[in-house]
Amino acid sequence: MSDFFHPKLMSVEASMPYRLLTTWSTGEILEVDVERVLRKIPALQKLLTPKVFAKAHLAEWGQAVEWFDAELGADNVYAWGKEQAGEVSHQMFDSWMHRNGLSLNTAAEALGISRRMVSYYRTAHKPIPRAIWLACLGWEVTRPKHKILPRKIPTAKEYARVHA
Repeated sequence: MSDFFHPKLMSVEASMPYRLLTTWSTGEILEVDVERVLRKIPALQKLLTPKVFAKAHLAEWGQAVEWFDAELGADNVYAWGKEQAGEVSHQMFDSWMHRNGLSLNTAAEALGISRRMVSYYRTAHKPIPRAIWLACLGWEVTRPKHKILPRKIPTAKEYARVHA
């Protein structure tokens, strides 16, 4: 987990099979379905046994959800919870930057915000507003080549052709 990741996991409780009820230092309570992750990673498949999964607990310093010899990093659990709640996660924002080859400075310029806010969004220090995420998606669709913003957004067909 990154040292720069902000929210701290305060408590975790295993609920119905493969769901974790998590409480964060931000005051958020997120229910996180981790079944897909457990099935995808062979080393975690032993957690699919309900009695084993039920033993989930908070790791020391709140940096992970732990079982006896397995763990899920708090930054991943937080991102999954945000995404499953229909919100934008810091990992989605970071992926957008990486996918488009953007640094903190170029992302800030692309979105018309400060470099500091980009850093806050990328490390989950601040929630990502819907308008910022929509700006990210719009920027990615239009991919401006200069500082001048495009005058029109491509049609669905034009977008599909470029990204096929």
